Amino acid sequence: VGYSVRTASDCLSLAQTDITIRTAMLDTRFLAGDEVLYHEFERQVLGPLLNRNSQGFLKSKFEEHKTRLSKYGSTVYMLEPNIKEGEGGLRDLHTAVWMMRVKFKAKSLRDLLKKGVISNQEMEEVDSAYDYLWRIRNELHFQLKRKTDQLQFDKQEQIAAFLGYKDSKKALSVEQFMQDYYSHATRTEHLATSLIFKAYKEKDASTGLFGYLGRRSLGEDFFSYRGELKTAREKVFENRPEAIMQAFLLAKQNSLALSMDVKGQIRANLSLVNDSFRRNRDVSEMFLEIMRGPTGVAQSLRDMHHLAFLNKYIPEFKRIYCKVQHDAYHVYTVDIHSIFAVEEIEKLWSGFYAAKKPLLTKVAADIGKPELIVLAVLFHDIGKGEGKDHSNKGADMIPKIARRLNLSKEASHRLEFLVRHHLDMAHISQRRDLNDIRLIQDFANTMEMAETLKMLFLLTFADLKAVGPDVWSEWKGHLLQDLYEKAYETFERGNFMSDIRSERVRNRKRKVLAALKDDFGEKKIKDRLRSMGTRYLLTHRSFEIKDHLALELSRGNDTVAMQVSHDEEAEYTSVTISTLDVPGLFSMIAGVMAANGINILGAQIYTRRNGFALDILHVNKPIGGIIDDPAKWEKVQTDLTSVLEGRVKVSGLVKKRQKAGFLPGQNLPRYPNKVEFDTDVSREHTVIDIFAHDEVGLLYRITRTLAELGLYIHVAKISTKVDQVADTFYVKDIFGQTISDEAKREDVRKALLESLDG
Repeated sequence: VGYSVRTASDCLSLAQTDITIRTAMLDTRFLAGDEVLYHEFERQVLGPLLNRNSQGFLKSKFEEHKTRLSKYGSTVYMLEPNIKEGEGGLRDLHTAVWMMRVKFKAKSLRDLLKKGVISNQEMEEVDSAYDYLWRIRNELHFQLKRKTDQLQFDKQEQIAAFLGYKDSKKALSVEQFMQDYYSHATRTEHLATSLIFKAYKEKDASTGLFGYLGRRSLGEDFFSYRGELKTAREKVFENRPEAIMQAFLLAKQNSLALSMDVKGQIRANLSLVNDSFRRNRDVSEMFLEIMRGPTGVAQSLRDMHHLAFLNKYIPEFKRIYCKVQHDAYHVYTVDIHSIFAVEEIEKLWSGFYAAKKPLLTKVAADIGKPELIVLAVLFHDIGKGEGKDHSNKGADMIPKIARRLNLSKEASHRLEFLVRHHLDMAHISQRRDLNDIRLIQDFANTMEMAETLKMLFLLTFADLKAVGPDVWSEWKGHLLQDLYEKAYETFERGNFMSDIRSERVRNRKRKVLAALKDDFGEKKIKDRLRSMGTRYLLTHRSFEIKDHLALELSRGNDTVAMQVSHDEEAEYTSVTISTLDVPGLFSMIAGVMAANGINILGAQIYTRRNGFALDILHVNKPIGGIIDDPAKWEKVQTDLTSVLEGRVKVSGLVKKRQKAGFLPGQNLPRYPNKVEFDTDVSREHTVIDIFAHDEVGLLYRITRTLAELGLYIHVAKISTKVDQVADTFYVKDIFGQTISDEAKREDVRKALLESLDG
């Protein structure tokens, strides 16, 4: 705390040239000392400060408010909100009170109440907001033993405990605390915005003579003026409650913002949004018309959410209002994530992704009932307010919602299906073998019809894109599109798929033979083709098979032959490795990749009948992107050769690599390691799913353990969520059998958990 000694004229002079000094002087209060002198300061300084150039002060404060929010976060729903400078924080209240005092020449908040500028309720809300935010801020300072205003992720649990929150069946204590924080911050933002508007708004120009000339009528109850929707008469909503929904529809149809007066009236009349309102067919049709897009849908939903109308109109949505999931993966609250996901659908309709995602853009344009995909996206996580198994719990809510919205039985059934299965495509594409013909067939059969598949494709994309800035990757997009295309082909080809696949294998063999026989001889090519399994020949196109075979045949006496190519659009590098098969080969490859700072996304592992191995890896940099440095790949080949020839131990290479960190400066929670078995998804393999905290060398340790257990990996898929991994392995034992014995699976689980613990 500093001090300064100035005369009254000095104070006035400095305050006129520096808005920060003027604001500080407006915020003074008597603490100790000569009270008579303080009252003299009020008379000579505070009085003039409240009256001089007040409009300039209000304008400067309003611009300062906007600049601050753009810096510290212009949404309440940040993973680590700034409780002083962020939206819904203390500074919002400060700014509102400063502006109100200058506008209405009030010495204090109590003075504003006496003047009738604010109501008793507003006064109580301001006091309550101050109390709540100060309690959190003080505890945050106490925990960190320094000044800070960022509600850091790793401190949220401690503050929740201090405030007395306890874990429940539906939510952790920290999730309950943060949900309450966001609810308070939202109310604070509403209140501050309302007060700032009262202070800053000029006389309503639309009521003057020239204002009437500038109006555009939008029916009896509304008109537009200077880009805003306004009411044409008093008590529009009280007299006709359905006009509330009409206001949102007119704003969307005419690309207008709701005026502050209209927003205030909607908030004041939320009690009119009752069962009768929800079941009104005209209201339902207006809501569905808003949902049909193609533009303004997300903005309409943001307005509905901001004004608490959405919670009233769709009561089930209130259960996810400000709902928090305490991990670094889910950046936004569940309700805001859902609205952001709708915005992703809108971007597809607008052509925003046309250049980079042409298939998704085309599929979005082809949807017959656009309102259904929007509703599916909006409601996909609605079950998260009920605890675990949110997909099924959310789906069970849909029939009731659909009846209120007067949807057809067919539309209700499809909407329920989409919510129930909204995780399927992400799960299958990221963690299952997309070259498993039976898996694709079963998935397509589940979809029932192509239109449902299209909608689920769009929903999955929007869901992943809206989770957070680092969740979506072009690799995940590549996998998702691969699943969609294979399932869609199954719909198109139907019962002819078996014949088509057989013909496909024959054609590929013919093309490869024709391309390579002059260089390597017809007999050698035919022998190699016979050593290849049907799955390999169906998985890879003829040009890929040709390149793989040429790589194998050109290896000569070298221990390793390697080929590298890049997919810049999908942002990954493909690495094909040809060598003699040895026990634990993939573990050695994984270790060498880890030692060279290369992130493995997935792998297909083929062992030929002639004893050769062909491993195809999809990799990228740890921060994403292709790896196009030739020197790095030379080093990888040298290291792998040294390991396979026994001159270097792969464990030594991995140890040299420093442990990687995630989200620097944060102590993220570590979840228990898990090992799960799926014995249903594949007839030929046992599928092992492993969930663990990510770190350098983890994949090497897992694959080494599997090799030591005598298990052969055929497919590996690696999925990372910030600091957590979900690794999937398709394995067989040394006899080519699945792990059918439960006791054997338990032994595998224990060994893997031990390796995960380091």
